[in-house]
Amino acid sequence: MSQHQHVSALLIQIRTEMQALGFWQTQPPQPAALASREPFCVDTLDFTEWVQWLLLPRLEEMVARQAPLPQNSEIKPMAEEVFKQMQADTSTLLGLIEQLDQRLSTRH
Repeated sequence: MSQHQHVSALLIQIRTEMQALGFWQTQPPQPAALASREPFCVDTLDFTEWVQWLLLPRLEEMVARQAPLPQNSEIKPMAEEVFKQMQADTSTLLGLIEQLDQRLSTRH
């Protein structure tokens, strides 16, 4: 399986797990919220909104175009901090995010 195929499979799993946890939103945020210059859009979006509306679509587009993927990813530390405050069992989602970090940070 190619790097792009691995990443695509992980993106689908992340989306599915977010939906199962009730983190998936049906209405996108305002365009201005998506234009934040802060890491993870911390000033305008919740972390799960950033994953849904920015991270997943950008990576899906890169996969679809077979474009070069990021060579460094450190999403897990942010996810850990955010998920500590949630009542839901986020262990599966955190594991998927860790796999994505590893896949994007290591060339296979």
